[in-house]
Amino acid sequence: MWMRLAALAAVAFVPCAHAQGTAPVSPLPLAASPALPTPRSALTLDEALARVARFHPDLRLADAQRPIWEARRDAAALRPPLTLGVELENALGSGSSRGFDAAELTVTLAGVLERGGKLDARRVLAQANLDALAPQRETARLDLMAEVARRYLGVTEARAQLAIAETDIEQRRRAVAAARLRLQAGASPESVLMTAQAMLAQAEVDRDRALQMDRSARVALAALWREREPGFDVVSGDPMRLPGLQDFDGLADTLQRTPELAVLAGERRVREAQLQLARTQARPDLSWQAGVRNSRDTGNTSLVAGFSLPLGSVSRAAPDIRAAEAELALNGVEREARALQLYATLAEAHGRYLTSRLEVTRMARDVLPKLQRAENAAGTAWRSGAISYMEWAQLQAMRIEARQRQLAAAIAAQTALIEIQRLTGQSMLAAASPSDPVSTEDRQ
Repeated sequence: MWMRLAALAAVAFVPCAHAQGTAPVSPLPLAASPALPTPRSALTLDEALARVARFHPDLRLADAQRPIWEARRDAAALRPPLTLGVELENALGSGSSRGFDAAELTVTLAGVLERGGKLDARRVLAQANLDALAPQRETARLDLMAEVARRYLGVTEARAQLAIAETDIEQRRRAVAAARLRLQAGASPESVLMTAQAMLAQAEVDRDRALQMDRSARVALAALWREREPGFDVVSGDPMRLPGLQDFDGLADTLQRTPELAVLAGERRVREAQLQLARTQARPDLSWQAGVRNSRDTGNTSLVAGFSLPLGSVSRAAPDIRAAEAELALNGVEREARALQLYATLAEAHGRYLTSRLEVTRMARDVLPKLQRAENAAGTAWRSGAISYMEWAQLQAMRIEARQRQLAAAIAAQTALIEIQRLTGQSMLAAASPSDPVSTEDRQ
């Protein structure tokens, strides 16, 4: 169950997130490349998260620390031990008493009576340290899930880059074929054909680079579950799927429940327990002893008892109390500073997501369709001799640059979305509505 929650908290471009009423923003077709092997399986983000949850050691650190703090809690609940003492006096002396004739043997039982609630304070401190493991574990989990989402996003980005490169290769091949025909007809010089071939070669370099990026991204993702060779060839995520978000005020309210602040709240409880323990040191412990004494000389047995109480405990405890109070006050400042930092980060990520999402939708609706029509028209015009080859090549380059710009904006939006959900610790998707930037009209 927690892996599903972590998946929602980590990223929103998995298929399960799309079922919440959102739809893709003109997704780029992932063209198959002849250089890629036959796909064995398509990896979803949920599957990647499940693999990491099974194998990554970071998620087991808090559980490994729990027995340590449980043992310390049990140790803190122990009372001071009783001490058995034996004392022999006047043995082997000089004078009229020789040997053990005048020896006195005393057997005592001693202990310490703790005052000021020291036992309860130790128990509370040990339990506070134990309770602090839960938010630490949740924070580590969210950080790791966000890292999985970012690496998964890197694979989808490489695939999208590959699709753009394949589109570029396709249009450059058309240009080479047209330039060869015009050269054979004597309508254009050989330099035009050579230029078209050079641009085709550049597009093939971009494809090969995208293939290498894909390989590196898959290896980096598989390394999170200790797999040296990726057991998958493709992923199911699409970076162009950008859901709507709740309003910023609603997101900001969730920061009060973020695990990062819960960690500081746990530290505050620990410091409060430390302060209480330091205050108990101001009341001194009472040491006592009781026993019996036997005199070999007289044959009498008597009862002995005593106690001791250290002086100056208040003055000795004062520095530790001041230090504990300062640490507790520091925790409040740390929480305030961290809350402000989280708010600023959320505001930046929220604004970046909305800006990038708007750019993706506008590119899909207003720019890319026009550039595609213009490129097709320019190809027809060049074949008829109405324009120069460079005008056609420039439109081809503009179309590819626009798709790359759209992809870069989508990756920036997805990265911001991962950060937003890592901060809030939960999925903060809003249902699609006519007012959403991703409307039905935008996706056409």
